[in-house]
Amino acid sequence: MTRYRNLALFLLLAAAWGSSFVAISAGLEYLPPVLFAALRYDIAGALMLAYTVYAVDRWRPVSRGEWATVAVGAALLIGAYHVFLFIGQLHTTAAAAAVVVSLSPVLTTGFARALVPSDALSAVGVGGVCLGLVGVGVIVQPDPSNLFATDAVAKLLVFCAATAFALGGVLTRRIDADLPIETMEAWSMLGGAALMHVVSLGLGEPIEPAAWIHPEALGALAYLSLVASALGFLLYFDLLERLGAVEINMVSYVAPVFTALVGWLYLGEVIDAATAAGFGLIACGFVLVKRRAIGREVAAIGRWRSSR
Repeated sequence: MTRYRNLALFLLLAAAWGSSFVAISAGLEYLPPVLFAALRYDIAGALMLAYTVYAVDRWRPVSRGEWATVAVGAALLIGAYHVFLFIGQLHTTAAAAAVVVSLSPVLTTGFARALVPSDALSAVGVGGVCLGLVGVGVIVQPDPSNLFATDAVAKLLVFCAATAFALGGVLTRRIDADLPIETMEAWSMLGGAALMHVVSLGLGEPIEPAAWIHPEALGALAYLSLVASALGFLLYFDLLERLGAVEINMVSYVAPVFTALVGWLYLGEVIDAATAAGFGLIACGFVLVKRRAIGREVAAIGRWRSSR
């Protein structure tokens, strides 16, 4: 029953995070991208902080290292990731964005090994990272005669989002701070939202409250704040403790399936052959990079079945 429960929660998380790309595309019809992202985390950060005060003993950072972890999370995991993602999704499909973002676990491993020379990637692991990058190239399909085509630039911005998220994840783990993950997420959300408000003002994005009250805009903002962020991260924390980092990373490869399905049903988006092929290459790259850990997980599942 526990494994069935974990599977159900895993699929729910994949659905919440996969469909969030569709909600972003829907909301971008009415809200400027960076302001939209900032408003999302104003709400999600406040909810996450309230939950942290309720559920965790140490609800706020204290030491310099803890604040450094929050600063990295705010700048990279929340701020840079969502600025690049939301601007990129202005000119690309939700499915393509979800597939490019699924490269994050591969990039995370690459950054982790690069920043820890004693733990270098094997030749096969390097091949996996390169295969994932080739997958992004297949999706972007850069034209040498027109490298600045709108669609290609948009997908490259989403790739920058995935890179920022991967780098942020590695740096937060490298900082010597014993901060509960709920606390780090809550303060990073609020700090990231503040940074995005500054970026929005710097970009001169229009502030038109009249557009915010459109039902679709309100629905997209509510869905992203309450379901994808607040509920999604609670599911993530629960599954991270139950499944471990390897299995929970697989959500990145299930989420695009939900993105494609919801995008087709709600926005009429159709996933093209290049996006599907790129997804396959990225997934294969992940398997190569994480082959030993995946092997251990498969062996553990086999032992569990044989013991029943």
